[in-house]
Amino acid sequence: MNQYVRLGVNIDHVATLRNARGGQDPHLLQMALAVEEAGADGITIHLREDRRHIRDEDVWLLRSHLRTPMNLEMAATDEMVRIALKAMPKACCIVPEHRREVTTEGGLNVVGQLSELGMQVAKLSDAGIEVSLFIDADRDQIQAAHDIGAPVIELHTGEYANASTPQTVDHELERLEEASAFAQSLGLVVNAGHGLTKFNVAPIAAIEGMNELNIGHSLIARSLMVGLPTAVREFREIMDRACQ
Repeated sequence: MNQYVRLGVNIDHVATLRNARGGQDPHLLQMALAVEEAGADGITIHLREDRRHIRDEDVWLLRSHLRTPMNLEMAATDEMVRIALKAMPKACCIVPEHRREVTTEGGLNVVGQLSELGMQVAKLSDAGIEVSLFIDADRDQIQAAHDIGAPVIELHTGEYANASTPQTVDHELERLEEASAFAQSLGLVVNAGHGLTKFNVAPIAAIEGMNELNIGHSLIARSLMVGLPTAVREFREIMDRACQ
């Protein structure tokens, strides 16, 4: 196969730990630079409307000092689009967002928001920002993402990650493989993420044509045992072996 899949590391939960006590420890930029040094291809942050982890000032700090591309996850709101157009990250991933959720639960309903999402995608794309839509492995949602002009999709891997039997794991993996192939047939770039761990990431990295995986919670949790640079290198090595 011999493909290279980019590793985007979500550092939201470094900010969660910092915010638990206030102050600057652990320092978000310091951690992000360590992640880059260890081999990550990009840094992902989710600026939520309630600012529960990443804060506005984090966006500007990281944008000014990162050496790899910054991927800004955001809801499709006027406020977030204004912030993105001011910060000008390399990429924005539009995700569904609900105040009471612990983490993102499922993909965007692109089919039900064609006009609204189409306008947001156009504004960001016209500014030169690469836009992706976080969606489920569903042909109608993929087709809708293509139709409104999104160049990239990020497939939600939560159902795969949460599968509790080998049969369900195989079924969800097949869904993701078929969705990726369909998206690529439309000319879309395919990323994936959500719930991926060092134990389940290899089959997703091995999906033909996969461009990037975004991994956060499990990598940060692993870093408590082995250190952040080592955790990044572990994921990088697992992904590379899967793609040989």
